[in-house]
Amino acid sequence: MFAELSPRYKPLTLETIGDYVHSRPELRDIFHENDEFDAVEVGDGNLNLVFKVWAKADRKRTVVFKQALPYLRLVGDSWPLPPDRARIEAQALTIHYQLVPAYTPKVYFYDPDLYLIAMQNLDDHLIMRKGLSQGIQYPHFAEHIGLFLARTLGYTSDLVLDYRAKKMEVARFINPELCKITEDLVFTEPYRYTERNRFDKELEPQVLALQADESLRCEVAKMKTKFMTQAQALVHGDLHTGSIMVNQTDTYVIDPEFAFYAPMGFDVGAVIGNLLLNYAAHEVRTPDPEKRATFRKYLTDTIIRLWQVFEREFAIIWNQVDAINMPKGYQQHYMQGILQDAAGMGACKMMRRIIGLAGVEDIRGIPDVRERCIATSLALNIGVQLIMKRESFTRIEELVETATACRPSYP
Repeated sequence: MFAELSPRYKPLTLETIGDYVHSRPELRDIFHENDEFDAVEVGDGNLNLVFKVWAKADRKRTVVFKQALPYLRLVGDSWPLPPDRARIEAQALTIHYQLVPAYTPKVYFYDPDLYLIAMQNLDDHLIMRKGLSQGIQYPHFAEHIGLFLARTLGYTSDLVLDYRAKKMEVARFINPELCKITEDLVFTEPYRYTERNRFDKELEPQVLALQADESLRCEVAKMKTKFMTQAQALVHGDLHTGSIMVNQTDTYVIDPEFAFYAPMGFDVGAVIGNLLLNYAAHEVRTPDPEKRATFRKYLTDTIIRLWQVFEREFAIIWNQVDAINMPKGYQQHYMQGILQDAAGMGACKMMRRIIGLAGVEDIRGIPDVRERCIATSLALNIGVQLIMKRESFTRIEELVETATACRPSYP
């Protein structure tokens, strides 16, 4: 069972947040003693309370507070969760800020009694998933996320950390309950009957065929085993386009509460898989063929470019590695392994978002059932092809070519 809650723990409310802000000395450079506040609760995710607070006298003075609840907010208190996940998130954000401060929100403090993080408000940015669904292009995203992935993964791996530091970090980021959510929702439940799965009944024939495909389930089992046993680097653990805030110049990665040590390909694949979910959504979201082709080319070019940046930045890390123990041929094998893991794990992330609990707005937000099923069918077919063909991929272009060759099976 989880550790007992701190006796000081209580969920904040819009009525109590102001007094809490005044009680924190860490915020005195932002808020003044006599400030009055505007506040709103914006936690539309599955897990937490999230408050935005502004000084009424100057809305540029603002902070976000994220507080862990002791249960899964999407379901309720029937699904308990350890609020200590807030500590993991705060520590992961601290590491990310040290490695890539340009792409990580600043943390002002972590309150261990309330399991609460106070951090930079990114009001000038949009959740990337919303922007992509509207067909907005972000010209710097590939460069930013490729660099973020390379540094946060490479510099937390055995390639850089010594044997003792790496193992201590693995222990510090043990995150069993949130890992179990991933194991269940990403790698287990989409491939069997469960009441928690969510998909349109019109898609049932395709879903049942997928669940009956033992060869597919074998490949998913390989990905699940890697996820559970390969402590390669500190992964964000939930790096979808809903965990990225963007505008035309900036990229910020948020919400690493699922962070733990796992295969690097899990994070890389999560980004790629979510871009491909959006690619599938624009099968119907953008009816004009020319506009659809243009935006989809942006998405696929982004996938290719982010991998190229990842490789470029990883080459810098390899310069610090013992070339005798890890010769050039092994480096090539290592990078190819990340690419193939990214294809397989990204595929699982795609299929989970179509069949399982907690889908993505890109697709589930399509109001017309027939159009929604066309997009979901395409996304499933892309996922199946990526995981089944991943071991043949040696270049990112092959992954993209496989995805773009897919067509929806519905209607």
